[in-house]
Amino acid sequence: MIRARSAPLPGGFRVQRWTRVSIASGVVTIAIIAVLAVVPFLFGADVTEQLTALLIFVILAVMWNALAGYGGLISVGQQAFIGLGAYGTIFLTQHGFAPYLAMVVAGLGSGAVAIPASLIMLRLRGGQFAIGMWVLAEVFGILVTLDTGLGGGTGVSLNGLNVFAPGYRQAYTFWLTLACATVLLGLVFILLRRRIGTSLQAVRDDEEAAASLGVNVVRSKRVLFVVAAAGCGIAGALYLANTLFIQTNSVFGVQWTAYMLFMVLVGGLGTFEGPIIGAIIFYLIQAQFGDSGAWYFVGLGATAIAFALFLPHGIWGSIDRRLQLRLLPVGYTLRKLETPAFGTGEPRADA
Repeated sequence: MIRARSAPLPGGFRVQRWTRVSIASGVVTIAIIAVLAVVPFLFGADVTEQLTALLIFVILAVMWNALAGYGGLISVGQQAFIGLGAYGTIFLTQHGFAPYLAMVVAGLGSGAVAIPASLIMLRLRGGQFAIGMWVLAEVFGILVTLDTGLGGGTGVSLNGLNVFAPGYRQAYTFWLTLACATVLLGLVFILLRRRIGTSLQAVRDDEEAAASLGVNVVRSKRVLFVVAAAGCGIAGALYLANTLFIQTNSVFGVQWTAYMLFMVLVGGLGTFEGPIIGAIIFYLIQAQFGDSGAWYFVGLGATAIAFALFLPHGIWGSIDRRLQLRLLPVGYTLRKLETPAFGTGEPRADA
């Protein structure tokens, strides 16, 4: 059971992590997940497919925010693992795996591929890391194109799901996406609340200073790198299940980084709740203007620039700074205690 525990400090201050608001929001989050689980029973395949796409965006936004917002690893190549997850699913189904099992295995396989890749990528810093990840994505895309069994550059379909009726297929895909989103967001939440989360933020702020204080910089960054890769790989596999057809240019394209950057920038970089809000906003924009061609990308870029200039902390980041509102807290809050409440003899925390 979650309790709003706090530690009193001299000078009338109190350090808190869970508050009544955050406990209530945790309960609401569980309720939302339960409601989403029955969506396929209440709505048609179109609504189920749309919510599946939204959950995939949520996964991608949270993974990229974990890398950049908490670890300081600005990547423009996470599409490398999105593509590996999608094409890994195709490869595994061609070799006898059940489609939905193949999606999970391919996603975890993307995380496994990230381990040797991290030996090179994590030696790079700043812009070098960003460009290095882009190059890695291009290399993976070229290797897949050379494999004619995976469709080459012409694309390939996930035929293994044809055994399911469309309504059942959408329902099963949605439930797997909801389960993966819940597990991945929960994993990132727990990871950031532990000591490694504090270490990652120290590395983000000043890597040399963090190392001088005993932080194992490489290990902390590698854990985050692998988790984000596995999350993006699972998202790629789920994207394939939702669309049934992929091409190398689509799943290995840099537009995925643009989407993730937009969601995180609009929602709030370095906040847990922000990317979720950003994913919802991005989904609504895409649903409304996604067919506008080049002007759609112009609009996304202009909106991102406007947020960077006039609301640099994003929507939730600005709310958090003004109201100190943490719905799903991964850090601690320092609050000033007021004078004792009348008739209680105990100090009252300032809201």
